[in-house]
Amino acid sequence: MPTCRKAVRISALGIAPLALGVALTGLAAGPAAAHGSMTDPVSRVSACFAEGPEHPRSAACKAMVAAGGTQPLYDWNEVNIGTAAGRHRQIIPDGKLCSAGRDKYKGLDAARADWPGTKLAPGGHTFTYRATAAHRGTFELYVTKDGYDPRKPLKWSDLEAKPFAKVTNPALKNGSYVFDGTVPKKSGRHLIYSIWQRSDSPEAFYTCSDVDFGGKQAAAKAVAPAPAASAPSEAQISEEAAKSTVDHGGHGGDGPGEEGHGAGAHAENAHAMGGHEPQTAAKADGAPSAQGGRLAETGGDSRTAMLAVAGAGTLAAGSAALFLTMRRRAARSRG
Repeated sequence: MPTCRKAVRISALGIAPLALGVALTGLAAGPAAAHGSMTDPVSRVSACFAEGPEHPRSAACKAMVAAGGTQPLYDWNEVNIGTAAGRHRQIIPDGKLCSAGRDKYKGLDAARADWPGTKLAPGGHTFTYRATAAHRGTFELYVTKDGYDPRKPLKWSDLEAKPFAKVTNPALKNGSYVFDGTVPKKSGRHLIYSIWQRSDSPEAFYTCSDVDFGGKQAAAKAVAPAPAASAPSEAQISEEAAKSTVDHGGHGGDGPGEEGHGAGAHAENAHAMGGHEPQTAAKADGAPSAQGGRLAETGGDSRTAMLAVAGAGTLAAGSAALFLTMRRRAARSRG
């Protein structure tokens, strides 16, 4: 009987490190990135994704697919730079604002007047930014200056010097960040540029939303009417999620200041972690998940790698102890 109790105690000691290892590796596997895009007014990438990556309807979205294939649309929520840290104007070149300087999204930079757009009126407006991972950060919205010509590559100097709307940690409702802003008085075709800078990471996200204020536009800048933009539905986001290469467990990006990121790095990270696992739900109001369902939480830091190593080591030690204990018990039973 004493021998039996001793064996049980030894087994428990073997299982304890095993359980601790599992707990630590579970912590290490927590997501550390965030993704999303503007849906009111609809961003270019959201509008083209909503049209359908394989068979877009508008000429502009067809041209985007011709320039970079369909994957950028399936990865509609990843127009980012993982190491931005507020250096947006320094690291994103003129003419490449909509792609954030990433070759993967170069089709978004096409200078044309027929991008699907959203009708917008000066004054108060409620903005919506669909988030597929929640985190803390600040949104800044800029509008183009009077005289903006959508047929020319977008430059930083085309934007008003100061954001007309700026908000930190806005409310998350039904999977989208929702906040109010006062749109300045404009007329004709313009563009709203958003910067979403995380405060828990140097990562930032960027969007270009084509808008039409109506009214008269200078003859020299007059352009033909563009098709109306639509945001992707929750059903589409969920259905197409399997075709995305976006990994919410790490940063993406192949633009300025980026090394070892992008779709390839996402795939390697996913492989190293055993593939994509369902993310933990964020404590938010009706939050859907990373690309459909519940939102993924964020906030991983430098401790994550240490926890992973510690967890793996403890897991191995616990497994070895348990195995040796079982062998000894088997040997005693045979004796």
